[in-house]
Amino acid sequence: MSVLPVLRAQDLEASTPEQHWLIEGLWAREAVGIVGGEPKCCKSFLALDVAVAVASGAACLRHFPVAQTGRVLLFAAEDGPSIVRSRLEGICRIADVSFEGLDVHVITAPSLRLDLQEDQVRLRETVEALQPRLLVLDPFVRLHQIDENAASDVAPMLGYLRGLQRRFRVAVLLVHHARKAAGGARAGQALRGSSELHAWGDSNLYLRRRGDALRLTIEHRAAPSVDGLAVELRKEGQGLALHLLEPGADRPGPPHPDPTILERVEQTLAAASAPLTRHELRTACRLRMSTLGEALATLASQGRVLRSVRGYEIVDGDSQGSVPVSLSL
Repeated sequence: MSVLPVLRAQDLEASTPEQHWLIEGLWAREAVGIVGGEPKCCKSFLALDVAVAVASGAACLRHFPVAQTGRVLLFAAEDGPSIVRSRLEGICRIADVSFEGLDVHVITAPSLRLDLQEDQVRLRETVEALQPRLLVLDPFVRLHQIDENAASDVAPMLGYLRGLQRRFRVAVLLVHHARKAAGGARAGQALRGSSELHAWGDSNLYLRRRGDALRLTIEHRAAPSVDGLAVELRKEGQGLALHLLEPGADRPGPPHPDPTILERVEQTLAAASAPLTRHELRTACRLRMSTLGEALATLASQGRVLRSVRGYEIVDGDSQGSVPVSLSL
């Protein structure tokens, strides 16, 4: 019987703060994770911006410094080679880096199925040959024919990618879709499919639209997270790329945190011209009935919401003849 290798805790390799990041504040060194969001939220542009930053050393989103540069290996399943080239060239123009010297290698195979052992072997051998610092796979839905909702199907694929990360010390960025109309859920919990996907990530980036504004949430396993950063897709000459908007910038949609569930319910009631039924509130706030009930109970206990025979309303000086909402909603 062979014994597993062990080390005393104090003998484990230590890392300095400078060694922790691939892109400072945005993506941890050798991290696996997700770039997620609903359709048309610029997920692929964000993934390509990360790729250009790592390959060139230019700040990601014109804001986040790169801590470690290196080769990038990219598979873009939904975009043709000419589109990938055009987007990378555009980002390079805006980032003021040489496209000709960009160390990004694009997998041109028509398909890559990570639920098939043959393709797993091919990808592993490609990573071994090129030794990239970052592997970008876009999007997850085109990499398999499994049931995304079944943890027993999803976990082996994610385990394979984690194995690549550990064996070759490569960061892995996986682009994935969020569920439609999942605005009420936390960013990671809004991802489509098994919760294994959210739990897998060391660094995760989530894009959401709030009207015309695009918001970025940054989530890390071992560092503070940031929510509600405003970004925009901006055209400059021949280039097209995402930019982080600085707080107070003279642009639409300056960064501010997304409203909490309690704030959403309270704001919806405050904007209504008449009391709202529970069904109307659920539809307007896009919440589950159980979540709405908990929010109303909390607001009621704080004296901020009343219930009348016509429905729910916000507490203000003009509320007459209403009965406080009970906690048994």
